[in-house]
Amino acid sequence: MIINDKENNKEQRNSLSPNEHSVRLPPPLEGLGEVSSVRHSPPFRGVGGGFLEGLGEDSFSAVILAAGDFPNHVLPLRILRTTENLIACDGALEELLEYEIEPTAVVGDGDSLSEELKQRYAHIYHPISEQEFNDLTKATLFARSHLKMDASTHTRPCFCYLGATGKREDHTLGNISLMLYYYRQLGINPVMITDYGYFVPASGTTRFDSFPGQQVSIFNATCKELISNGLKWDIYPFTELWQGILNEALSNEFTIHADGDYLIYRTHKI
Repeated sequence: MIINDKENNKEQRNSLSPNEHSVRLPPPLEGLGEVSSVRHSPPFRGVGGGFLEGLGEDSFSAVILAAGDFPNHVLPLRILRTTENLIACDGALEELLEYEIEPTAVVGDGDSLSEELKQRYAHIYHPISEQEFNDLTKATLFARSHLKMDASTHTRPCFCYLGATGKREDHTLGNISLMLYYYRQLGINPVMITDYGYFVPASGTTRFDSFPGQQVSIFNATCKELISNGLKWDIYPFTELWQGILNEALSNEFTIHADGDYLIYRTHKI
C-alpha cells in the first residue's frame, strides 16, 4: 500500500480546509451471505495457533490504531512496531508516540489533538470533520481509498484493528459491530486484535484454524441456519448475542455451516 499524502492534499477542493478529506461510502457488496463451497479463514499467519509464528510486515494491508485501551499483549505491540502502514486515529497518537512509534497517517476530526501535535504532524494529518462516522471508520475509509487494490481479481484487503476496545463500553460495542459492516459494505477482511483474542467476520460455510481448548464465541448476524463441527457445544441460529459465547475448539480446526453472516471470537494461545 502506498499512501501519497502530498498528491492527495493537492486534490482537495470546495469547502474543505487544507488537508481535509471528504468521506465517500462505496456501494454495498451483494451476495456475501450466499456460498456454494467451504471457505477457509486462515489464522492471519499464525493467529489460530501461535500468532507470532510467521508474522510478517506484509500480513496486513493496513493497521489502524483506535483510541481505546492501548495494547499490552506482545502480539499487537509487535504488529504496531513492524507494520509498514500504520494509521492512527487522532485520539491514539499521543500514547503511540510514548512508545516511540511513528504512524504513516493520522486521521480524525481533530478534537483529540493538541495544536502542538497538529503542527508537528501536519504533513501526515488528515482531518475529516463530518460526524456521520466515528474515527475508526474515517481511518478505514481513508486507508481503503489509498490502497492500490487489484480490481481485476477483486482482492479484499486485510485490515488489522488495534486499541479498539476498552474505555467506554458503548464505543467498544460499536467498534466490534463495525467489523461486520466493513466486511459486508466495504469489501474488507478485518481482524480486531485485543490483549485477549481476536474478532473476525465470516459468511456462509467457513473452516477456521484453531487449537485444542481455544475459547470460541459466535455472534449471529443474519443466519437462519447455523451449525458447527469441531466445537464442544452444538450451535444453532442464535437470536441473542449471549447465546453463542463460551464455546471451545476440540482440535486444530473447526467448521461453521451457515447461510448468512456472523462474527467469530477466538482467544490467543499465548
